[in-house]
Amino acid sequence: MRSVNIRRVIKTGFINFWRSGVVSFASVLVMTITLFIIGSLIIGGAALDSALSLVKDRVDVNIYFRTDAKDEDINNLKTALMALSEVRSITYTSREQALADFKERHKDNSLITSSLDEIGDNPLGASLSVKAKEPSQYESIARFLESDQSLVVAGVNIVDKINFYQNKMIIDRLAKIVKSAENLGFAITLLFVAIVILVTFNTIRLAIFIAKEEIAIMRLVGASNWYIRGPFVITGIIYGFVGALLATIVMYPTTSWLGQATENFFGGINVSNYYLQNFFQIFLILLVSGMALGAVSSFLAVRKYLRV
Repeated sequence: MRSVNIRRVIKTGFINFWRSGVVSFASVLVMTITLFIIGSLIIGGAALDSALSLVKDRVDVNIYFRTDAKDEDINNLKTALMALSEVRSITYTSREQALADFKERHKDNSLITSSLDEIGDNPLGASLSVKAKEPSQYESIARFLESDQSLVVAGVNIVDKINFYQNKMIIDRLAKIVKSAENLGFAITLLFVAIVILVTFNTIRLAIFIAKEEIAIMRLVGASNWYIRGPFVITGIIYGFVGALLATIVMYPTTSWLGQATENFFGGINVSNYYLQNFFQIFLILLVSGMALGAVSSFLAVRKYLRV
């Protein structure tokens, strides 16, 4: 008996979907637009994360050592820095490599090349390039360097210069951009989730209002709450399913059109390739989101008429 009722509930849900043509179309349209926006936020967030990662990867703190600094002392400082939880990676550049890189950068400048030849000896010291896990952590690394006793050997500071304070403005600005982008993405997601619940709720209430007399009669003859509510929940799930399907289809030409532009603008990620590579994950997120929103909105909307 219960299985028969379940089949009837599902069948009635599909009948309601097709019978309320205009209402169903409006609900599916709203659901499609909202899920498309949610999908766009997912892809846009990935593009933004890629761009921010590239920018963060180019920011570092460079420690330039005196020319007479010993490799052993430099390695001791490197080991101490690697023990910090804020440090993501450290790149060591020897004196010889620093000179080779300098010559390569200025190979077209004859004045600099001739000046190096006249000096004869290598005027450049070794260096460490320190990258933090987050831009906001560079200041704590700089404070550690200011207080670390391994910078001083036999009463002489082996460090010639630390460029943190020259880059501090850029680092602080990047930290604010990263934080603002995360907060903005979260706020936009919450906004559109609220919008879809509100719009779907009211759209499904319209469908329920059309059938309010039928609901009242079913309630009076003793139909259970789940039997009355079930068809509308099924209809809401159908709205979400169709909306997710249409949103996924619409996103393909959109990402294809924007693919090359986003790769040039964000530098590193092509949203078309990202969409195709993560197609099933994105579709699953939109499908679950749409069906859940449709079901919850229907469940809440029909409660009013269960009190008849």
